[in-house]
Amino acid sequence: PTFPKWLQTQNKFFIIDISNASISDIVPEWFWAKLPLLNDWLHINISYNNLQGIIPNFPQKNHFYEMLLGSNQFEGPIPLFLRDSFNLDLSKNKFSNSILFLCGNGTIETLYLLDLSHNQLSGKIPNCWSHFKSLTYLDMSHNKFLGKVPTSMGLLFHLQALLLRNNNLTNEIPFSLRRCTKLVMLDLAENKLTGPFPAWIGSNLKKLQILILGSNNFYGTLPTQICYLKNMQLLDLSINNLFGQIPKCIKFFVAMAKKVSNDDHQYDFKIGIMSGSDLFFLNDFFMWKGSKQMFMNNGLSLLRSIDLSSNHFSKEIPVEIEDLFELVSLNLSRNNLIGNIPSNIGKLASLEFLDLSRNQLVGSIPTSLTQIDRLGMLDLSHNYLSGKIPISTQLQSFNPSSYEDNLDLCGLPLETLCIKEEPSNAEVHEDEYSLFNNDFFISMAFGFVVSFWMVFGSILFKRSWRHAYFNFLNNLANNVHVKVAVFLKLLTVDKT
Repeated sequence: PTFPKWLQTQNKFFIIDISNASISDIVPEWFWAKLPLLNDWLHINISYNNLQGIIPNFPQKNHFYEMLLGSNQFEGPIPLFLRDSFNLDLSKNKFSNSILFLCGNGTIETLYLLDLSHNQLSGKIPNCWSHFKSLTYLDMSHNKFLGKVPTSMGLLFHLQALLLRNNNLTNEIPFSLRRCTKLVMLDLAENKLTGPFPAWIGSNLKKLQILILGSNNFYGTLPTQICYLKNMQLLDLSINNLFGQIPKCIKFFVAMAKKVSNDDHQYDFKIGIMSGSDLFFLNDFFMWKGSKQMFMNNGLSLLRSIDLSSNHFSKEIPVEIEDLFELVSLNLSRNNLIGNIPSNIGKLASLEFLDLSRNQLVGSIPTSLTQIDRLGMLDLSHNYLSGKIPISTQLQSFNPSSYEDNLDLCGLPLETLCIKEEPSNAEVHEDEYSLFNNDFFISMAFGFVVSFWMVFGSILFKRSWRHAYFNFLNNLANNVHVKVAVFLKLLTVDKT
């Protein structure tokens, strides 16, 4: 289908929705030129098509409640007039320049939701955020930005979600972001950020529910301030250079320790004399069961996860982790953790993913692990675990690779059987074909007992047999005596 030409004759409408209509065409200039002639606060949704072209920067006198242009092929610079939107989605296009849009003159009072993700925006992120007075949601992930995170982002006082994932950002997270105290979600993963883990994240951003800083170059120990984040639901610090002990105070992650209501994310707005509140949805990529998956709003809100994998954490796994009853995913793999697996880890009844591989854990696998019936992925490989793998429907169903390369682990599903379970097959086969096996000795003993009582029982209880027996013995003794005497006499005669 081509872009609908009948729109050119329409002059009185509030909503245009031709989304997901498989339209493949260049949007004509008359469409953009027509927008100033229409009503104020339009709803325009032309997303999820194959629309192309450069959007001209026509001067506008009206506003857009929704301007949804995502998942198309628009390119070139982002025009200035789109700033007069309430909800602006330009994601998954080919826009290449945002300077005019972000740094043009004037204060932007009405832009609350801005999604510029999955474009071809490059260079430094412009440091001109002070005139965005109402911004609540900002997604600039999956672009080609480089350099520092702008300090002026700390002036976005109403910001609840900031996503800058998968760029080439460097240096430390700016201290100015501590003023964004309404942040619920902060995703800076897959960059080249460095420095120690900022303690002010825990001290100032106490409303955080989702913190994703994985695949960066952060180093140092985790400060205890991180445990102030009692609303934390998803913590991903994987693939960094963090070291030291995992803080025991993680038990204060209340949202992971007990069921809490998953309130919708909402924000307050004011447009002229009109005010109210509205909802926004959080969507993000997350490593789940070994692959990167997109979690939408509902799925993300249900997820309770800790991922500290591929760091240099040492010492023992804190037993306090057993108190995070609502935890769904726990990944502590590829560290230097020592000691035993917490004995009551089976208390994590909601756990679906557990990876403790490639550490230096010792001892046996806790039997309490058999209590987790939701466990769909387990990896305890490349440790120093020993003893028998506990018997359960769940633990024996995993691939043997989940347990491989441990010190002395035995039992199914491994081929290595535990010593006390090894059948003595060789001995059984050897006795089976031997003359002097167990059956032979049992039969011989039984025959001896029966024969003994048949002979001596009869003599004992029958008098005539007893007299005959003793007469036989007397005659036998006399015969022997006579024969010995004769033999000795003959022997004496021969010598003479």
